[in-house]
Amino acid sequence: MTDTQAPRQRRPLTLRDVSEASGVSEMTVSRVLRNRGDVSQATRERVQEAAKRLGYVPNKIAGALASQRVNLVAVIIPSMKNMVFPEVMTGISETLESGPLQPVVGITHYKPEREEAVLYEMLSWRPSGVIIAGLEHSDAARAMLANAGIPIVEIMDTDGEPVDSVVGISHRRAGIEMAQQISGAGYKKIAFLGTKMPLDHRARKRFEGLTNALAKEGLEISDQEFYSGGSALEKGREMTEAVLKRTPDIDFLYYSNDMIAAGGLLYCLDNGIDVPGQVGIAGFNGIELLDGIKPQIATMDACRREVGAKAAEIIAKCTEAGQSFAGKRIELEPRLTIGQTLLR
Repeated sequence: MTDTQAPRQRRPLTLRDVSEASGVSEMTVSRVLRNRGDVSQATRERVQEAAKRLGYVPNKIAGALASQRVNLVAVIIPSMKNMVFPEVMTGISETLESGPLQPVVGITHYKPEREEAVLYEMLSWRPSGVIIAGLEHSDAARAMLANAGIPIVEIMDTDGEPVDSVVGISHRRAGIEMAQQISGAGYKKIAFLGTKMPLDHRARKRFEGLTNALAKEGLEISDQEFYSGGSALEKGREMTEAVLKRTPDIDFLYYSNDMIAAGGLLYCLDNGIDVPGQVGIAGFNGIELLDGIKPQIATMDACRREVGAKAAEIIAKCTEAGQSFAGKRIELEPRLTIGQTLLR
């Protein structure tokens, strides 16, 4: 685990910043952003463009509370439908439960425009900090994060430059390590089966790490199957059937997550395919729910609960110290489990 820090302070944006950027008075800016008063359409658009470009978010806490923060930590994640983010939330909740801070959750469904909307709404209530999944955001979302004037922790992924702090693993390195295990076991015809690939940047980075490492061993991905739905056993079965019928000499199936890998394993077992002798299988996430499935699926644990706990620790310490910026980078080591579906 690596842990680096470069603390500094930042102030939140004000109406004056938007006023100067748009060339109109603070009163006019206030009217536009509150959707009140008689303001021309041209002026309204100029103010809205300046506010979006700067990342300004209005403060919904009025009167005497306007300069204060509330004891809430905004947690913005893509989904609660699988076992990944509930474990992250457990780490966050367990860390914060002994103090005054309370987490509140927003779901983005892996959609950048939804992330913008959730972030805008949450920041308007002036939380004490933000924990947000991933490093890839729209320009507007990144501007809001950079100018929020509170500690920001991006989680799950360290392959990129964070706005403030970051806690997670290198998904490219996870893909490289899995490629080394696959090629070292003697597999030659490898397929990748992934979900939400256009929007799941972490799965994409694992795929990149996998393909780059295989190329160094003179191997290429022989087939691939992507889809945009949620992670499910039945979808894993369908994808596996499609790949093996299309490319019957495939000898290894690497899935973007454990749930579709489990579906693939069930398909192989139902069809008399020897795992791992004829076809090897590996997933990602280390889902404990699947520990009872035999043979045990080869996988990699992304340290989900630890990621949540360490992110919450950063927010809590910044709040206690009155810091608006932590600048910490914590990279955890993913844990590989060979299981019984990958030849040793």
